[in-house]
Amino acid sequence: MSVSAKPSELTSIPFLREESDPQGSCIRDVDRALDNTTFARAVRSLADRFAALGVTSGDTVAVLLPNRVEIVTSMFAAWFQGAAMTPVNPALTDEEICYQLEDSTSSVVVGDERAAALADALGIAWVDVRTIHDLTQAHVPERRPASDGSDFALVIYTSGTTGKPKGVLLDHSNLAAMSNSLIAHFSLTDADTSLLVLPLFHVNGLIASVLSPLRAGGDVVVSPRFSQETFWDLVETHRPTYFSAVPTIYAILEGRADRPVDTSSLRFVICGAAPMPAELITRFENRLGVAVVEGYGLSEGSVASTINPVDGPRKPGTVGIALPGQEVAVVSADGTPQPHGQRGEVIIRGANVMRGYLGRPAETAKVVRDGWLHTGDVGILDEDGYLRIVDRLKDMIIRGGENIYPKEIEECLYGHPAVFEAAVVGGRDDVLGEVPVAFVATKPGLTVNSDELLAHCAASLARYKVPTQIHVLTELPKNSVGKLVKGLLRDQIAH
Repeated sequence: MSVSAKPSELTSIPFLREESDPQGSCIRDVDRALDNTTFARAVRSLADRFAALGVTSGDTVAVLLPNRVEIVTSMFAAWFQGAAMTPVNPALTDEEICYQLEDSTSSVVVGDERAAALADALGIAWVDVRTIHDLTQAHVPERRPASDGSDFALVIYTSGTTGKPKGVLLDHSNLAAMSNSLIAHFSLTDADTSLLVLPLFHVNGLIASVLSPLRAGGDVVVSPRFSQETFWDLVETHRPTYFSAVPTIYAILEGRADRPVDTSSLRFVICGAAPMPAELITRFENRLGVAVVEGYGLSEGSVASTINPVDGPRKPGTVGIALPGQEVAVVSADGTPQPHGQRGEVIIRGANVMRGYLGRPAETAKVVRDGWLHTGDVGILDEDGYLRIVDRLKDMIIRGGENIYPKEIEECLYGHPAVFEAAVVGGRDDVLGEVPVAFVATKPGLTVNSDELLAHCAASLARYKVPTQIHVLTELPKNSVGKLVKGLLRDQIAH
């Protein structure tokens, strides 16, 4: 296939590699391995099927599937048609899925029988996932991709913790800027292999673990889901050079490893989506001999804005330095830049910042002002430009006029040897307004009571920061990406 891409387009997309390296490895999962030529045929064949269903530039294709290669094939086929893809979390209820399909005005759903039933109920087209790679041997006439840099590429839905989920609009220029930034920061090349363990309905999996290595010429191994029983087998079999995961996964891998593992293929591993305790980073690196680079970002910023360097100084407890092509600042409530060491809201500027929220111009205007993405996170920049996330503005607890950042208490609790996970939320108090209430889960085989944890906090924290209650649970609630869901904990103490 011969394609001459304009500079503004998302260039170097994987199926262009069939000319330079036809049999080169591209992407694989537990069911199939596709080289560059086979992947190219699958993408072009599916793009033609989309075209036959009326999909054209500006439309949206929904994909309702657990992790598998067909999600990536569908994404590139949609792009070939000039359409966007909206990935749908299979764990959602039918009602939640229908909301996303209708809000995104999806014209086609790719998936299994469940997707077929929902598509039929909404009167939209369905593509059976089982047929996608049946046509990889068929001849497909050559034609140019229909998309350019200003076309929407992804509609990513937020978790909806503060209301109905919002569709984050990312165009091809956003994805090009973001993947270029990651390629430069990590020095990704055709020698790199990414092991995907995060869900493909999230930008972390799609961009950090799939798009970036493919654009660098490398390849991708798609794991259906994270499993502590099989994870290291995957690493030893496929020999990836990196993977991206969340703190919970690293805690499980470090705390429950029951055999020596070969990590020699790994250049680094990435941690994102939620803050990772510095002590856990150190334990993981010492035990497994792999550099952990913690980063920070939002879907609204195309996934990442700061990451610790692989080869330069890494500072556990920080989320690193600004990625190439991005600016990160910390400002006061009135927008004044804060000096080094002072808290303020983290704001981000760069070509990676979203085009907006789908159909929500007022909400877009609140978070993107004068080109800066206002994150709602409280952070501190040090003299070397390393960012430390203190907390969410909305999570701050005001106890009798004193500001308390839950993350500070959580870090203290993580310092106890029996604590596996910790979360602190604000509980109502008739006198003080709010008070900190903590929830912890213990490490396997270890026990601790609330009195012991209260004493541990009292030894390190000012009295007003010590939780009024500490609840010890078997596990803390998480969403499908692995983030702790504090809203469910607040609900527990509200009744």
